[in-house]
Amino acid sequence: MASDIDRAGVEKAYERWAPVYDLVFGKVFDQGRQSTIAVADRIGGRILDVGVGTGLSLSDYSRTTRICGVDISEPMLRKAQNRVRALGLGNVELLAVMDAKNLAFKDGSFDAVVAQYVITAVPDPEATLDDFVRVLKPGGELILVNHIGAESGPRRAFELAFAPLARRLGWRPEFPWQRLVNWAQKHGGVALTERRAMPPLGHFSLIRYRKT
Repeated sequence: MASDIDRAGVEKAYERWAPVYDLVFGKVFDQGRQSTIAVADRIGGRILDVGVGTGLSLSDYSRTTRICGVDISEPMLRKAQNRVRALGLGNVELLAVMDAKNLAFKDGSFDAVVAQYVITAVPDPEATLDDFVRVLKPGGELILVNHIGAESGPRRAFELAFAPLARRLGWRPEFPWQRLVNWAQKHGGVALTERRAMPPLGHFSLIRYRKT
């Protein structure tokens, strides 16, 4: 599917968000973050956290879980690096600026890939998901938490009306579940294991795929 947001725009948007991101989104996204981390910690081993941002989640992982964090925004990542140093998070192996669609890791490098609120903020979600699966070990898990757009009704109308502004802020609000269904069918190498509504108001979902 053709891109409808671009990398440069996303980088600029999150450069603007970096100073206030924790304050604005910390509580709103907290349950989704905690839920993905709980799943990742149960899997254990080596975890890739894509879109790690300011590193708000890093201290919540078990200290026995090894973490590599990547993000497209250098200003956001600088805050994450400061957080790792301040908290002495020795289980964080790497923090690096990286394009989520072109991960600089070998195939089968991770036991799980965590992507929190990422898929609606990348130019090519399907190609990005493909690369997430590429770096997973066989049997590894892709753990997403993301806004899923309404299929119909007033919320769908609002999302369509809000879309132009949302893109300037760095994401697309009208992202239907069917788009993930179509991706998984086309990919052929993943199996959906869970889809669970998340607060606030069930507008977000925790979604898990296993690499087959």
